[in-house]
Amino acid sequence: MSAPVSAPVRMRASVSVAGLVLLAGLTGCAPGGGSSSVSGTDPFDNPNGVRAGLAPVTAEAERARARELIDGLATRGRGTKTGYDRDAFGYAWMDKVEGVPLARNGCDTRNDMLRRDGYDLSYRAGSNCVVVSMKLADPYTGTTIDWSKQKAAEVQIDHVVPLSYSWQMGSSRWSKSKRQQLANDPLNLLPVQGRANSAKGDSGPATWLPPSRDIRCAYAVRFAQVAKKYALPVTTADKKAMLTQCGG
Repeated sequence: MSAPVSAPVRMRASVSVAGLVLLAGLTGCAPGGGSSSVSGTDPFDNPNGVRAGLAPVTAEAERARARELIDGLATRGRGTKTGYDRDAFGYAWMDKVEGVPLARNGCDTRNDMLRRDGYDLSYRAGSNCVVVSMKLADPYTGTTIDWSKQKAAEVQIDHVVPLSYSWQMGSSRWSKSKRQQLANDPLNLLPVQGRANSAKGDSGPATWLPPSRDIRCAYAVRFAQVAKKYALPVTTADKKAMLTQCGG
């Protein structure tokens, strides 16, 4: 195995100053480079998705803020899935996507997310990018996963707003570059238990919520943050479910 994550991260000369600042947060051994606890980051403190994980939203003032955010989302019926193809959002985990944090840093999006949220990381020999083992505090199940690349499917990267869901809610009419942003935006991505992610599929919050009840309001906030950023409507049922999880 290569050196632990505390080893310097080599970056391409083309990385912007902003990118260097964001990457600096990925070079520690704790999740988020030590800037967050293992339990994750409050979604309201992480509007760009560059900090680790997802922490519960429990304070009443924050739950009221969550309801205000969710209440502002537009609604519409879920459209057809006709024509949906994952390739319409670019090839999986592409690094060269303009307009999202961590783009063009020399690591693909999947490894960026593993580095962001994992801890006790080990890398492939000769690489400061490809994660081969780590521990993950999974927000969806509330468990800690001891993961290795030999058991790759045990940790999957969830699109909080599923790509197929977005297609049915209007991204079918977007430019390909905007779809690529949604697919690779750290705000829309969480490493989680593979079984939980598979159970979710392309469901909205009305039909699937994380098994851990403690995280459900935070999950609703993150879903709403992504929907708001990309001007995506949600279904009326999904909006109601999100409000309910935050006390509405």
